[in-house]
Amino acid sequence: MTDDARLQWLYDIECIKQLKARYCAFADQDYDPDGIASLFVEDGFWDGGPFGRHEGRAAIHAFFSGVSKVISFVDHYATNPLIEVDGDRATGRWDLWAPIVKEPEPIAAWIMGKYVDEYVRVGDGWMFRSLTLDVRALSPYDEGFARQRIADL
Repeated sequence: MTDDARLQWLYDIECIKQLKARYCAFADQDYDPDGIASLFVEDGFWDGGPFGRHEGRAAIHAFFSGVSKVISFVDHYATNPLIEVDGDRATGRWDLWAPIVKEPEPIAAWIMGKYVDEYVRVGDGWMFRSLTLDVRALSPYDEGFARQRIADL
């Protein structure tokens, strides 16, 4: 690999990390639907497992427009990225841990899972082609994931 190719590879990976960080920041800002939808290509999709699959930027926007009424607090921690770049396409795997407060009760809970993302280069940057969340635990805070791995909150 040439020095230029190595620099491009590093730049692409950093851009993808920044894309994921923006996604988490928009989610932590009351699931900002404009912000989140802007990170996806027009025909992209968001698949949250038990939270549903939403295809196309408009459907992603519509879904996130109502999430903050159900989840009043969240703080996303997306860690351990494994990013593979292949030209103008890339994939990423991330671990997720997020404390949340679900309404209307309110109920404190934990979400743990694995993200599997597909990215495409658009101009000088990167966008989500898809974001898929494999929820490994959705547990009430007071019960913990040892007692109740997936709760019907």
